[in-house]
Amino acid sequence: MIVGRLAEEGWTTPTELADGLEMPTSTAHIYLKTMAEAGYLATADGRYRLSLRFLCHGAHLRREFEIYEVAGPELASLAEATGEVASLGIEEGGERVLLDKVEGENAVYDKAPTGEFTRMHWTSLGKAILAHLPEERVHGIVDDHGLPEATERTITDREELFAELESIRESGYAIEDEERRENIRAVAVPIFTDGAVAGSISVSRSSRGFPTPGSEPS
Repeated sequence: MIVGRLAEEGWTTPTELADGLEMPTSTAHIYLKTMAEAGYLATADGRYRLSLRFLCHGAHLRREFEIYEVAGPELASLAEATGEVASLGIEEGGERVLLDKVEGENAVYDKAPTGEFTRMHWTSLGKAILAHLPEERVHGIVDDHGLPEATERTITDREELFAELESIRESGYAIEDEERRENIRAVAVPIFTDGAVAGSISVSRSSRGFPTPGSEPS
């Protein structure tokens, strides 16, 4: 809770953290001081932010995923061949995690940082994974996280989502049509390990010049 708040706010005072989390300022100060002494927060002029120690842990953690090591060279090749952003996603806790990405020379920057968590139904990466999870698991994810809207194009109806997942299984790929961010489209395919979906890989770019949904991607 505290780490998440600090990640959102950046430099924060104990009072600001206490107000945001509805806790006593003295309690917030104790938490911040303890985390700073352990090296997990940087501090200056009475304000605190997350330290780069989290980056070290994150880099170490993702190397534990075999899919990250295997997909790395493929991402680089895909980004070079297309000139666009090639991304690797997995599911954790019912959300899409952006495990890695490589930007080609013509890539459009969409502000999606490595390690980003988003709703599964917002992205082609997430939908490519959802389409190949057991149906009960997908219903559970929707029950837990809902189908909130990110843009006016986001799927927010359960039946519509399941119809699209069926279409993804038939076509073999998932399209993201400005459902997470305006002017960004993407196409993704699932990655399987031992017959089960382990993640997905995508190419994304500006919606201008991108194949329209329903057309065959090149």
